[in-house]
Amino acid sequence: MEWNFDENTPIYLQIIEQIKKCIATGELQADEKLPAVRELAVTAGVNPNTMQKALSQLENEGYLYSIRTSGRYVSKQADKSQQLQKELTKQYADAFIENMKSLGYEKDEVVKILADYISGSK
Repeated sequence: MEWNFDENTPIYLQIIEQIKKCIATGELQADEKLPAVRELAVTAGVNPNTMQKALSQLENEGYLYSIRTSGRYVSKQADKSQQLQKELTKQYADAFIENMKSLGYEKDEVVKILADYISGSK
């Protein structure tokens, strides 16, 4: 798992999003064990408390579960990767559209920009 953080969003929220992406893309499978909190924190370059906060939130949302002496695992409920992928897609599309609107673009202009981008035109 590669960790990339930006300055604009709290790190624990970015960790949550990155782990959700890994579940949505199948990089993390149902019942797969996650590394220990401290190990994840070291690889991500964050404070263990920050990692713990993110993992606890994912557990509360049903994406992870804990076994007391064994660690955290990806839940079977989270294995609904297509649903999660759709949710993330909507979230990213909404953010993109809001950013384009803030730049003054109309819907048809955004569609043309995307079509040009996809076809490789500039």
